[in-house]
Amino acid sequence: MNIRQEVKDDYSVTENLIQEAFLNAEFSNQKEHILVHKLRYTEAFVPQLSLIAESDNQIVGHILFTKVKIEGNITKESLALAPLSVLPKVQNHGIGSRLMKYGLEKAKELDFESVIVLGHPKYYKKFGFVDASRWNIKCPFDVPNEVFMALQLKENALNDAAGMVQYPGVFTE
Repeated sequence: MNIRQEVKDDYSVTENLIQEAFLNAEFSNQKEHILVHKLRYTEAFVPQLSLIAESDNQIVGHILFTKVKIEGNITKESLALAPLSVLPKVQNHGIGSRLMKYGLEKAKELDFESVIVLGHPKYYKKFGFVDASRWNIKCPFDVPNEVFMALQLKENALNDAAGMVQYPGVFTE
């Protein structure tokens, strides 16, 4: 399996993959592929953090990290991980984990200090994510506390980050 940066020629294949990956997901509005499409045309988009996994010359997975702000007494930049997608026929084969580890390393290389995720705690805690409430970081959406998590890529990066996460507007369209 190869992981690389997504390029424009991959967009339609990636969007189809994302749509298929979330088609039967329990906690999904089945519009993640539309979100990714829209995010690519915002200032929050970081091309180096839109990554695909290929196997046998087929795109089988995708992960996207985009810029967000944590607004409180101070404003901190962070990343939002959304979404992580793997084709259903190859799920549970480690593709998502490899994309996650690669993406987090790439984010560190690009000097990002933290990542926010809204997702399944059992899955994301394997990678070091913890409840964002630990730093008094709040989600703008009405979700259970345990599904809103954060990860420090740099030690103590979130110590003064208390506040509300401001996602790009396309997250609520």
